Formats: sequence, structure tokens, C-alpha cells
Amino acid sequence: MATKWSLTIDCARPTELARFWALALGYVEKPPPAGFASWEAWFASHDIPPDEWDQGAYLADPDGIGPSLSFMQVPEAKVVKNRLHLDIQVGGGRDTPWATRWPRVIAAVEQLTAAGATVVREDEVQGRPDHMVMADPEGNEFCLV
Repeated sequence: MATKWSLTIDCARPTELARFWALALGYVEKPPPAGFASWEAWFASHDIPPDEWDQGAYLADPDGIGPSLSFMQVPEAKVVKNRLHLDIQVGGGRDTPWATRWPRVIAAVEQLTAAGATVVREDEVQGRPDHMVMADPEGNEFCLV
């Protein structure tokens, strides 16, 4: 049996970066833990000082299938290339015919650049575009496939 897991992303602006990734992945704000009406109530019950309440943001897959995401504020900026990145299969993945997949990738590029992402490069396989390497608003790399 697989172990349930989540992903935490260190960042400067958790709420803003969570908004970007909610758009990119179709995720929603994660509801507070069971028994709590709000995250603030949960924070207070765990003696987290109020000045730390905005240092994180939380997303969940609305279908409950994918991992949850946490965005945690850290003082240092991103310095080097990621050693781990997401491949977002906006085109349906490589099993989808290229003529169907690539226009979907380009549409996602346009949507995400409008939301603050940047194009790092377009990678080709056998002479035609295969995937787009991008960076989120804080410079974290990801691919659109």
C-alpha cells in the first residue's frame, strides 16, 4: 500500500504563490482540519502566535486524489535550479496525440504567463515542440506537457 504524501513549497509570499498554483493545477484552498471552523481557530488551538498565521497557505485537490500542497514562508530567496519539479499534463500527457496536446500546452502557457509565470524554454523531441519549461512567480521550475 502506498503512503499518503503532500508537498511543501518554501516561498516568500505563500498566499500569492498558492493562488498561482491553484490556477495551474485546478486545486482549491484546503479546508481547515476537522473540528475547526477556520485555519485561524486551528492555529489558536495549537498556540501559534497570530503574527505567524499568514506565513503559510494550503491547497487541496478538489477530487481528493492528488497530494495536498503547503506553501511556507522562508526568509531566503530561491538560488539554484530545482532538483524536483512538476510535470503538469495540461495537454493530456505524451499518450495524447501531439496535434491535440500541443495547442492545449500553448493555451496553458498563455494562461499561466498572464498569472505571473515565465517561459524558461521550449524543448523539442525529434524536431517538434514536446514540452514547455516554465517558472512560477517565485522562480520554481515546472513543465507543461
